Amino acid sequence: MRIALLTGGGDSSAINAAIRAVVCKALSEGFEIIGIKRGWRGLVYDEVEPLFRGSVSGIIQRGGTILGTSRHNPFKTESGLENIMSNLRKHGIDAIIAIGGDDTNGVAHRLAEYGVKCVGVPQTIDNDLRGTDYSIGFDTAVAVATDALDKLHTTAFSHHRIMVLEVMGRDAGWIALISGIAGGADVILIPEVPFTLEEVISRIEKRHKANKHFSIIVVSEGAKPAGQEEQFVQDQKKDPFGHVRLGGIGNWLAAQIEEKTAYETRVTHLGHLQRGGVPTVTDRVLATRLGAYAVDMIGQGDFDHMACMRSGEVVSVPYDEIVGEVKNVDLKLYELSKLFF
Repeated sequence: MRIALLTGGGDSSAINAAIRAVVCKALSEGFEIIGIKRGWRGLVYDEVEPLFRGSVSGIIQRGGTILGTSRHNPFKTESGLENIMSNLRKHGIDAIIAIGGDDTNGVAHRLAEYGVKCVGVPQTIDNDLRGTDYSIGFDTAVAVATDALDKLHTTAFSHHRIMVLEVMGRDAGWIALISGIAGGADVILIPEVPFTLEEVISRIEKRHKANKHFSIIVVSEGAKPAGQEEQFVQDQKKDPFGHVRLGGIGNWLAAQIEEKTAYETRVTHLGHLQRGGVPTVTDRVLATRLGAYAVDMIGQGDFDHMACMRSGEVVSVPYDEIVGEVKNVDLKLYELSKLFF
């Protein structure tokens, strides 16, 4: 059995832990393992390399991915599918393990229609993949956002400022919600729940009346005011999967608050800092368990499925239940966050 391994989409801090687990587990089962460079792009353009135990030595604590990644969509590339099929035959590849988010796994699911045997591993800091409680990279991203909130508290308190922290989260507000609760944010704004400026200002004013002359607001990049159809975007250029680059809600919100309250307001964009750095213990262990289980799934012939974490157990879930759907935040947890201001 010869397995190809690739990592696609946006990077996160614990992908290498998953790569390590896949390689070590595959070799222990007597399988060969081939690394595909830069996601699906590498399989289209024949960028591959064999992987051995030495290839993954000392990488569990390293962020990013040693294989590289991209947002390449072979179904929107001339001869993309034909090249993939040709390169699979050329290298004698029997199955593929795809580590990534909805776009990466969506390609794997479509390839099943052409007889390609794929298994997925969930990796996205947004934690918005259905079928799994947690995706690789989410816990580390939340830790980064929580640390930022802790640091913003000190300057907000010292200057009596309103501090707005914009975090990632296109369609699901998991990073904002979990870091906001852990970091003591006074207002949390997420894509799932449209907000009004009046509600935000009301909470700030309540704090001022309680002699709390600073406020911390964490907002997902995909959040939007009630009645506004479009999310805030940096530009209209789309990636190969049709996504525009979001951003700007933090700046807009800060300007509106300062204009309507006269309170000094500052905004911080975490941006790609959420993707980098040393992975947390939780992410390393999650990635290890999911990566190893993906190899087990191949051995069992459990294709067109994704390795998922559910209630502490790793299970196999059909792609049909996952791809194209968004896992929204727990609204009960969101309501709980409103208790604290």
